[in-house]
Amino acid sequence: MIEDYQAISNAPNSPDLNGKYLGIISTDFALVAEFIKEASYQIRTRGFSKYPIFAVSRTIVPVGSKLIGINEMNGNTWNYNATVAEEFIQRGIISSENIEVFETSYKDPDEFCCLFVFDNDFASFVYIPYPED
Repeated sequence: MIEDYQAISNAPNSPDLNGKYLGIISTDFALVAEFIKEASYQIRTRGFSKYPIFAVSRTIVPVGSKLIGINEMNGNTWNYNATVAEEFIQRGIISSENIEVFETSYKDPDEFCCLFVFDNDFASFVYIPYPED
């Protein structure tokens, strides 16, 4: 469960993630990017948060709200839950001493999607650019 993960900061895309997941996630993300981008826009313009986060996993995770399930859009192979930084702070996934680090390193949400990848014992932030139109 999510409570088992240690509180983390928003480190740059980790080499572990790049080597193991980035290609797989990028390919899957391309299938759902337009929908995710609109969800990010709605979260921000409706005032829910300036920091949307999309939890990505192959299993059900108890964070955020289900946005897209496996095989629900163009044959995607990951689940996508919509959440916000405030939930991550409340749950201790982003530790209180790392809030400022997270906020200053959060990339432009009109250009990049903030994903949080859950896979077995691995969990990490990754920013993926939205495909250009």
